[in-house]
Amino acid sequence: MPAANASSPWYKHLWPWIIIAILACSVTLTLSMVTIAVNNPDNLVNDNYYEAGKGINRSLDRELLGQTLQLKAKLRMDEMTGEVVLLLEGNSKPQVLELNLISPTQPEKDRKISLSQSASEPGRYIGQLDDKVAGRRFVELLGVEDGKTWRLFEEELVGPDKDLLLGDEPLQGAEDRKAK
Repeated sequence: MPAANASSPWYKHLWPWIIIAILACSVTLTLSMVTIAVNNPDNLVNDNYYEAGKGINRSLDRELLGQTLQLKAKLRMDEMTGEVVLLLEGNSKPQVLELNLISPTQPEKDRKISLSQSASEPGRYIGQLDDKVAGRRFVELLGVEDGKTWRLFEEELVGPDKDLLLGDEPLQGAEDRKAK
């Protein structure tokens, strides 16, 4: 009877190393995904849904007031000087307006501009923008009339030397409020 050959040790075979490599890759990828998730949290999640819902109702009330006052605005941003010029039409001429350019996904790109009424033209407002703004933005214009805040709010594609019209689109989501 021939002598039994001792089999070679496990580390000299190919298949155990392939299995170990697969496991090592999965652990490495899992740890890198956890690191990315911890270092880049999602800013779009709102924990307090009830307060956000109340805020939507307040926004609709302000937009309805803007519609009642028949407000329309034409906005122009000069890319070279950073000057923001707004022409406001309607039944409200406050001394100061607030213009918010809100990025839908990146809060660090939001811009807030204070617009002052021109002394020579009552419907003309002027402000200054510190840097260039381009791309899709939620454009919000806020003003006060008789102690109540009104709002014009639209999603616009902002670009260099491009005119934006606010108040030209019908108000959505407030159809049942108009009847009240």
